[in-house]
Amino acid sequence: MTYGGGSIKRNGLYDLVKAELNAAGCTVFELSGIEPNPRVTSVDAGAKICKEQGVDLVLAVGGGSTMDASKAICAAACYDGPAWDLVLDHSKIKAALPLFTINTIAATGSEYDSAGVITNWDTKEKLPIGSSLLWPVVSFLDPSLTYTVPANQTIAGSCDMMSHFFEVYFVRDLSPIAQGLIEAAERIAITYTPIALKDPKNYEARAKLLWASTLGCNGFANLGSTGSIFPCHAIEHEVSAYYDITHGIGLAILTPRLLRFWLEKDPSVAPRYVDLATNIFGLRRENYESEAALIEAGLKALEDFYASLGIPSGLSKLGITNEHFAAMAEHIKTHWIGSFDYCFVPMTNEDIVTVLERSL
Repeated sequence: MTYGGGSIKRNGLYDLVKAELNAAGCTVFELSGIEPNPRVTSVDAGAKICKEQGVDLVLAVGGGSTMDASKAICAAACYDGPAWDLVLDHSKIKAALPLFTINTIAATGSEYDSAGVITNWDTKEKLPIGSSLLWPVVSFLDPSLTYTVPANQTIAGSCDMMSHFFEVYFVRDLSPIAQGLIEAAERIAITYTPIALKDPKNYEARAKLLWASTLGCNGFANLGSTGSIFPCHAIEHEVSAYYDITHGIGLAILTPRLLRFWLEKDPSVAPRYVDLATNIFGLRRENYESEAALIEAGLKALEDFYASLGIPSGLSKLGITNEHFAAMAEHIKTHWIGSFDYCFVPMTNEDIVTVLERSL
C-alpha cells in the first residue's frame, strides 16, 4: 500500500482502506512519503519491499505522484536491477505486479493510463515510464474523496488536466470526435474549478473535474488524430527536475507562452486558435473586427483564467533563472519520447530556450 505525505491519515481514508484490507484477510506492507515529484529512490524502496515480502499486488492510495511511483514499483518489483533502468529503457519491462488505485485528486489521469513520470534527483532528470503492463487493474473513483484536497492542489490538478487536453488539441490533424471531447473537458475545467475552490464539498464540481481528468491521458482524446509528443510536458519536466516545482503550476505558466510562440512562428496554425477562442471560451466571431483580434482575445481569456486561480506571472516568481535552459533543451532532444520536429509547430533547441526565457 503506497501513499504520500499523510493526508489520507488526516482525512480518515487510511483507516477506511486498512479496515477493508484487514477484513479481506490481506497482509499489508506500507510505503509512505512518496514525493510530489516522485523519486526513483522511493520506487527502489517500494520494489525492495515487494521482493522481500513476496507482495502480490500494489494498492496506490493518493494522487498522481503516488500512482506514478506505484506503476514503476510494480515494474521494478519484477526486474533484477535498479528501477531507473526501466525509466531509461521501457523495453526492459517484461512483467509487473497488478496495480489497484484509489484516486484522491482530479489531476493526472494516472488511474486510467499506462504511464507515469519519475524523477532522478541525482541526475536532474524527470522522465516517463510506460508499458502496456502498467495499466491499473481497477481504479476506484469517488468524488467525495477529493473534498479535502487543498486549494493549491485543486488548482494545480486542474491546470495539469487542462494541459493534457491542450497537448492533443494543438496537433496538425485533429479528428472531430477528439476535438469535441477535448473542448468539453476544457470547458469543464474552466467552469468547475472555481466552483470547487469556493465550495470544496460541491459534489457536482468535484465529480465533473474527476471524470474529465481521468480521460486526459488514456488515449480517448487523440483517437483519430495524429497525436502529440506532449511538448509542454517535456519542457515542464525539465524545469521540475531542476527546481522541484509543482507540475501543474509550471504547465500553467508555460502554456500561454508556448501557444503564443507557435502562432508567431507559423501563422498558418491560426484556425486552431480560433477554435480555442470560440469553442472553449465561447467568444463570438462577430464581436471582433478581425480573426487576429479574436485569437488574441482567446489567448487573453486563457491567461486571465490562470491569473484568476493565482498562478504566478512567471517562472522567476518561483525562483527560477535561465541558468540551465540550454541544458534543459539539449536533454529534451536526447531523452524525450518524441522528436520536437513533430510538434504542432516544429521546434529547435533554440526555440525551446526562447519559450523558457519568455516564461520567466
